[in-house]
This record gives sequence, structure tokens and C-alpha cells, in this order.
Amino acid sequence: MPLPPAAPPLPAARRISLAPRTGPGQAGGGIRLSVHQAGRGPAVVLCHGFPELAFSWRHQLPALAAAGFCAIAPDQRGYGASDRPAEVGAYDIHHLTGDLVALLDALGIEKAIFVGHDWGGIVVWQMPLLHPDRTAGVVGINTPFLPRGPAAPTQLMRALVGGHDEKMYILWFQQPGVPEAVMNPRVRLVFERLMRSGIPLEQFATRNAQSGGDMNPFRRLEELPEIGDPILTPEELDHYVRTFERTGFGGGINWYRNMDRNWETTAETQGAKVTVPALMVTAEWDPVLRPQMAAGMQLFVPDLETLRIDRCGHWTQQEKPEELNRVMTGWLRRRFL
Repeated sequence: MPLPPAAPPLPAARRISLAPRTGPGQAGGGIRLSVHQAGRGPAVVLCHGFPELAFSWRHQLPALAAAGFCAIAPDQRGYGASDRPAEVGAYDIHHLTGDLVALLDALGIEKAIFVGHDWGGIVVWQMPLLHPDRTAGVVGINTPFLPRGPAAPTQLMRALVGGHDEKMYILWFQQPGVPEAVMNPRVRLVFERLMRSGIPLEQFATRNAQSGGDMNPFRRLEELPEIGDPILTPEELDHYVRTFERTGFGGGINWYRNMDRNWETTAETQGAKVTVPALMVTAEWDPVLRPQMAAGMQLFVPDLETLRIDRCGHWTQQEKPEELNRVMTGWLRRRFL
């Protein structure tokens, strides 16, 4: 498989100081985010996942700017050149969404369309529930809207793996210092093994069965076969490696350590609906965020359009940038220009 076309250089990053958000129920801000910005027009904020960076949106920033939008991509809290608070509780959903509100304040923007991939998708789907006055629309890339569950997430996951926490990466991530000790010395291996193109889900299921249903690739990186094709050029791979060798993975892992806290502190969103225009882009071969997970979203997201990118794995904006850009800019222009 050929690599995606080379992206133009990202606009130079600015470190923007976010005012702390104070008052009852307020969180976020009070830190500095490294932000890339391009274009003029309605604001589109691009929120990356794990383990990624604003750099992951290098193909989308120029496409959005050319389509008539102001594209804004931060290294989010805990990542890259942005601040990395030490406290685990500083990475809950209220801080993560609050940072986006504080970023709009710092840029003098009233409302934005929020686009999120992977963990960034979880954050952006919460924006219209927690900050409806600042949210004009939402685009989920691979990550569907997931309504608040009946129990804490780790409780549900433990029921799936029968107490074998090490076989589920999210549960393994809950252990203080353990995943960092394994992953931080192996940064290049993390990206060489995981940031690859998708393969048909039937093939992935066969390989997963051969591993005994182990859903934790991070603790056995040396054992992982090279599934799919590389999607990064050597220079792009080096960019990720240099960055995460400097920062480690702990900031991003702390997002996972707040999953139960997020559930506990968002009871008011139980049954809530997303009432802004929304686009859900699924990827045919994503083994983690499978397209069928988006089925039934219309119950909670009435103004929804869903589109699928074929023969694409988990890293959609980097594996199939031209297809994603066409889908996303087409929808954005119809709804916001």
C-alpha cells in the first residue's frame, strides 16, 4: 500500500495561556496549550486521540483552511508541547472539555465545530452536553457517541475479561506507573507496531483469537506481528518518536485513569441528546472502534449524518486523508457556510 500523500508543513505552533475556569462546576484552563491554526472562517477545533498529537491533523489543517474554515489543532493537555499537570485528576472530562472552552476564550471565538478522533472523539461528543453554548457542531472520526452506561466503565470491562486486567489495555493502564515503565523506553516500537493501515476485520479477529483474546498490545510490543502497512513516512515517524521520547506516555494514559471519575461526575447527562448538527465518520476496518458501534446513534443525536470510509483502519485522518477531507469539508460547507 502506498503511503498517504505528504502533507504541507504545519503552521508554526503558538503556546497559548488559558485562563483558569473558576466557579461552581468549572474546570480546565490554567495551563498552556501548543496550538496550530490555519485559515479564516467558522472555527473547527481538531482534537486528537491516544497516542497522537496536533501533528496527526497535518493533512486536515490545509484542507479546512482552503474550504473556508479556521482550523485549530492543539496538542491537548498532557501531550507534546502543551502542559502536563502531575495530578491524575487534572485529566478528567471536565478539565479536557474546559480546556477547549478556555481555548475559544483565548482566541476570542464564541462557538466552534469540534472534531475528534479516538479519545478526542469522546471529548468532543461531551462538548454539546457539558458546554452547549460554545458548541456549533460535532464530527466524530471513528469514535461514536456513547451514552452514559449503567455502571462504571472499568466495572463493565472487568466483567468482560474475567478479572484478567492485563489482557485489557484500559484496565492495565489504571495501574500507576506500570504502563509508563513498559512503554516509555519503547517509543519507536509503539509507533512502528501500532500506527499501521487496517486489515479486514475477519483477518484481525483470527489473529486476535490466536493471541487468546488478548486486547492489550502495549504490554507485548516485541511479540506483535507487523499487521498492515506503515502509514507514516520515516520523517513523520521520527516526529512522533522525538516528541514522546521527551514527554513519555503518562499524560495521555491519565485520560484513561479518569474514565470511572468521568462516569461518576456526569450523572446529569444520563439520557441527554446531542442537539447540534453532527457527522459520524466510521472506518470499515477499525478493530477497536468498529462501524457497528455507531448503529442507533440517531436515538441520541437526531441531526446526524453517517458516512463510512472503506478499507480504512483506526488512524483514519492519517491513513485516508484525502477521503476524510472530502467527506468532512463537504459536510461542513453544507451546514456552516
